[in-house]
Amino acid sequence: MIPELQPYIDEAQQRMDEAIAFFKRELANIRAGKATPQLLDGIKVSYYGAQTPLNQLASVSAPDPRLLTVEPFDKSVIKEIEKAIMASGLGLNPSNDGSLIRIPLPLLSEERRTELVKVSKDVAEQARVSIRNTRRELKDEIKKIVKEESLPEDSRFEAEEELQKLTDGHISNVDSLLDDKEQEIMTV
Repeated sequence: MIPELQPYIDEAQQRMDEAIAFFKRELANIRAGKATPQLLDGIKVSYYGAQTPLNQLASVSAPDPRLLTVEPFDKSVIKEIEKAIMASGLGLNPSNDGSLIRIPLPLLSEERRTELVKVSKDVAEQARVSIRNTRRELKDEIKKIVKEESLPEDSRFEAEEELQKLTDGHISNVDSLLDDKEQEIMTV
């Protein structure tokens, strides 16, 4: 392949890797059967008028598979943290004793598990679409560069083939991550 086209392949690699990283973060926010501190990563708390991530205001831990604990660094914000957790849409009911928030995680019903699998599949499709869009955009740029700089058509085809290999690899990565998450969710 002509060196002029390599930066486009590198950019595709970087953007597709970012899509995979985003997908992994989103999967971590989807609750499976056991408690993980990452479950609360997306929660923002109103702290002195600013929306602040929960993990910057408190220590989150999972002492056992059915319980999360949140220990605020500043005890005055405990009520705000509790409100943010309830408003998060995760279906959690926190309780506090003045210094520590305990969040018991109820067992997931079969209906809720299938709903979570469906959410996981939607997130996976978003990641696939992002990867395909990256391929399409960079394929168009490669065509444009080959035409503008009168580069050989063979190098264009070679670059597009490399782009397709990257795309296939990243999409299969998304599929395997999704399969793992489905297994985790459906395991009782």
